[in-house]
Amino acid sequence: MRSACGASARTCGQVRSLFVRFRQGINLFNKVRILLAILEKQIGTYASGVTTEWLRPTENGAERCWWPGDDDQYIQYHDTEWGRPVTDDTRLFEKICLEGFQAGLSWLTILRKRENFRRAFHAFDMDEVARFSERDINRLLEDVGIVRHRGKIEATINNAGRALDLIDETGSLTDFIWSYAPDVPFGRDGQSSHASGVASISPSATALSKELKKRGWKFVGPTTVYSFMQSMGLVNDHVDGCHVRSACETTRQSTIAARK
Repeated sequence: MRSACGASARTCGQVRSLFVRFRQGINLFNKVRILLAILEKQIGTYASGVTTEWLRPTENGAERCWWPGDDDQYIQYHDTEWGRPVTDDTRLFEKICLEGFQAGLSWLTILRKRENFRRAFHAFDMDEVARFSERDINRLLEDVGIVRHRGKIEATINNAGRALDLIDETGSLTDFIWSYAPDVPFGRDGQSSHASGVASISPSATALSKELKKRGWKFVGPTTVYSFMQSMGLVNDHVDGCHVRSACETTRQSTIAARK
């Protein structure tokens, strides 16, 4: 009798052990399933360089790039300016200067101060800025409406002179800048390590940066120049699915074709 009871107890223990292992297996399976779901969501349509996480719905049911968030000013900038080709010398000069001021900061910080910058730098008139004196530098250093960084202020004044030299040599800042626009789909001649497919540097930006530095420009590193090229439409980094991507690319290709 005792022997039978002992055997029964052992059998019960074995069944209990198997049941515990079975539950552990189910828990592990569920964890793996959750992990796979997360990975699938992150990878998304990675073949096209983007995932749905890099798009946000618009008020009209379309989609736009994720980075403006819910900020109205940023959304307006994304929808009407960023990535739309610019062929105006003054606007190109303004933007490359503001990109220099952005170094170490967010573009939204500069965007919120842009009108202040325009007033402080006389609408970025290159002739006027190139004549700024030490008195102007001191005035700008006391202007709370802009980024008060002596190095960046002096770089802007310097770059105005270098831009005028370049215009004298090549005919226009536009012609020079757009000669570096990549004649490839969306202007993406580099590689991106970001899941959105958006890069932070490229061979064309590095080449333009190198040439500008050679000509005496300051605060024009490759990353700064790439950001400039994105915003001025030389590169179209609106992600696939963004409601303005196609229009920006059509204009970009037309701008390049017209300059050949």
